[in-house]
Formats: sequence, C-alpha cells, structure tokens
Amino acid sequence: MRETALGPGAVTIGIVAGEPSGDLLAATLIHAVRARLPRARFVGIAGPRMEAAGCEAWYPLEMLSLRGLVEVLAQLPALLALRRTLVRRLLAERVSVFVGVDAPDFNLGLEAKLKRAGTRTVHLVSPSVWAWRRGRVRRIGRSVHRVLALFPFEPPIYEAAGVPVPFVGHPLARDAAVLATRRETRGELKLGLAQPVFALLPGSRASELDMHGELLLQTAAILHAARPDTVFLVPLATRATRDRFEAAAYRLSLDKLPLTLLYGHATQALRAADVGIVASGTATLEAALARCPHVIFYRVNPVTASILRRKLLLPWVGLPNVLAGRFVVPELLQDDATAENLAQAALNLYDDVVTRHRLEALFAGFAATLSVDTGRLAAEAVAAELRAAGVAC
Repeated sequence: MRETALGPGAVTIGIVAGEPSGDLLAATLIHAVRARLPRARFVGIAGPRMEAAGCEAWYPLEMLSLRGLVEVLAQLPALLALRRTLVRRLLAERVSVFVGVDAPDFNLGLEAKLKRAGTRTVHLVSPSVWAWRRGRVRRIGRSVHRVLALFPFEPPIYEAAGVPVPFVGHPLARDAAVLATRRETRGELKLGLAQPVFALLPGSRASELDMHGELLLQTAAILHAARPDTVFLVPLATRATRDRFEAAAYRLSLDKLPLTLLYGHATQALRAADVGIVASGTATLEAALARCPHVIFYRVNPVTASILRRKLLLPWVGLPNVLAGRFVVPELLQDDATAENLAQAALNLYDDVVTRHRLEALFAGFAATLSVDTGRLAAEAVAAELRAAGVAC
C-alpha cells in the first residue's frame, strides 16, 4: 500500500455538495472519515457545515443551488466552466477518492471525467431513478465506482448494472430518535401548547424563494384570517433566502403577520408545528422524521414542469409518499399549488386530529427504518475506495 505525498496517514479527498441537505450529509461523512483518518484532507465545493467539519472550500455550494431544467440551462455555460476547472484542480491535487454529494446533473459528469482519469469515485445519495429517468442507472455505473443509498429500496435497482450500492441511511433519522417533544420545543420557542402553529418551508435555494415566497405568505394570510391566534415558523437556510422572504413580505404588505423567521433550525420548526407546508425535496423527509403532519407543494418553470410530467414513473413526488408506497401526505404541485388550496389542505389537516396522530405514528416507523449509523457506513465505503486506490487506511 502506498502512502500519499502528504506523509504517512495523510490523504486528500475531493468532495462537492450543492445544497444545504448535501452540506449536512457531507459534513457527517467528513466527521466519520476524519475519526478514522485524522489527517484526511477534504477539498472542493462546500457549505458551512462541511467547512466546520474541516473541508477546504474552493467554492461555496450556493454556486450549484439551482432547481429546474430551464433555470439550470440559463447558467449552463458557467456550470460547465466550473466543472472543467474542478477536474483540473482535483487531478492536480491528486485526490485519491472523489465524493459527489447529490447534485447528480453536475456531479455525475464530474465523476465520469475523474473516473476516466483514474480517480476512484463515490456518489452519496442515489439519484431518483425510481421516480424518473430510470435509464440513468447505466450512466451512473459508468461514472462511479460506488453509490451510497439513503433508502433501503434503492440498492436492488442497481443490481443489473453491477454497481455496488450499500444502504447508509440518513443522519436525520438517527437524530430523530433523540428529538425533543413538541411540548419541549414549544417551550424553547416560547409558544403556547394550545396555540395553532404552522411551519412554512419554502425551500433552501434562492430560486425556490423566488418561486414560493409570495405563495407561502399569501397562504399564511388566509390561515391567519381563519385562525387569528395562529403563528408561523419559517426556517430559512441562508441570509439570501431570508432577505428574499422578508422582501416578499414587505412587497405584499404582509410583514405584520405573526411570522417567526429562523436561521436554519428547520427540524425545530417542524417539531413545534401542528402542521407543516413544505416544499418538495429533502425537507419533506425532515418533516416526516420530525413527526410533523404536512402538506407538500412545489412550483417550477412551466416548461420544466411539462418535461418532468412526461418522465415521471410514480404518481407521487414527496419522499414520505415514496417511502409509504401510497399517498399519505397531500401533494399540491404546479397549478394546484395556490394559496387557497394550500391553506384549505393545511386547515383540513389541522382540524383532523385523528389523521395527524396516524401520520405521526407512520413517520415514527420511517425513522426506525432509516436509522442506522450513516457516518460509519459511509466512511467504511470511502475507506474501501481508498484501499482500492492503494492508500493505506
């Protein structure tokens, strides 16, 4: 086994994440790898959690925080230039392993180039091949040596392509086992136990705030008119998304609504809420693991929506519905995602205590299924690829 140029026990690992949920997953991986290999060096595109875990951020993850086909096309030349630059820098650094965290449209192309150049590649978070674009499985196999799956139903999908796909679970599930109760969380936020509380999650990207900010504010106005004692918790991932939400509230003259804006703390907001109104994506899994009954919504550019609608393989898009294999959470997408529809669905759920309790029990089962030691399992997979690269570890 060879040692790296940095000396015995040292190794350089490339890593790229493109949104806050990927930042969490990547930080979990970095902590676990560095527990095994204290001199491991991580470099690439990183968020604040990754930087706190010791990753050297060449670029901020906001550079990849785009959603939707049309939206990505507008930035395509810049993204392709960034990918070319990353390939050159990663090869110059002689990284032993590269880990792409989600962001498949960016990372799979990057991984393919690095793999052809002889670098071992790992992709953390299986792309949603079970929902659409099933043909990507073989392309993924050509791009990476290993995929790390968050959900137990994903590994069998890759068997025919011969891609090793261990199930590593999700760190949010393990954290869910030690979540505070709703009573405790409301106490922390100084909210009454009998007070109606709704969590509004518009998404973590600036582009999602542009699409969803006004929609959720209008929804909140309808809910507040129906339940004047209602309060709203709005976790926002970044300064940019908070600025956009506050600007939308001022623009609509809705800044006097009882809104509590939180910097991050999505799990806390969901744990305190009676009902969540949640943009489709990882946040819906977070809502389920926080045992929060919720309504799923999403809007994209109409052209993007038309393309995606023809490619979908499942009748649902929300992760709780995917995990359940049926509609358990309402989904209001695109033209159906109006303020009136969202408010009515949220009120229906708030008033139906029996259904809320059933959902909370179902969500507890999700947490049990997904709760494994994600960091350890992911670190073991990376260690295997390091050994395949000839690194002593």
